[in-house]
Amino acid sequence: MSGYQIVALADLDRIESAGNRVLRPLRHALGVTAFGVNAYTGDEPGDVVVEQHREIDGAEELYVVVSGRATFTLDGEMFDAPTGTLVHAPPGLERVAVAAEAGTTVLAVGADIGKAFTPSGWESFMLANAYRQRGELAAGRALIAAGLASAPSNWASHYNAACFESLAGDVDAALVHVRQALALDAAHVRKLAPTDSDLDSLRTDQRFAAAIG
Repeated sequence: MSGYQIVALADLDRIESAGNRVLRPLRHALGVTAFGVNAYTGDEPGDVVVEQHREIDGAEELYVVVSGRATFTLDGEMFDAPTGTLVHAPPGLERVAVAAEAGTTVLAVGADIGKAFTPSGWESFMLANAYRQRGELAAGRALIAAGLASAPSNWASHYNAACFESLAGDVDAALVHVRQALALDAAHVRKLAPTDSDLDSLRTDQRFAAAIG
């Protein structure tokens, strides 16, 4: 059995996120484990296709405009990027891109330099939360569990699990993950948790207040 797969970007799931950005979860659909690869679609001009960020932890990324036209801003310099444009972004470079035409899709490929690839927690959380919003809690929890299994000592994996369970209404499960995240990195958790709306279902629980101080 050869094991190859062929997919069309247009057939991938659509996961809505901030900035009217639509994630097309290619890595998850194909089960890619060696590097990060996803696509982002801007349905209308001005929609975000690459969120503004710097990969300060050593990740190197390549963006490919596969349809439409995007406007990239790289360290403050703006570039027009029609279909077929490739943009290489080394670690530390600030980047952001928006759709310049309706139906613009950008493929993003990346991994940390010199390290084995580990899927990021935000990706698992976004997909899991999309399943939750569709009423598919079991599928969402399976993704969260997979993320925890791949990075059990990462505070963010437990924090994302807490957010998911809080949104799902399981306060006890959310508190378990909050405590686990605190044990791994209390400073980060105590910085984020007090104002994170994903944890609003825990606000009136004294156990949550006691945990985050």
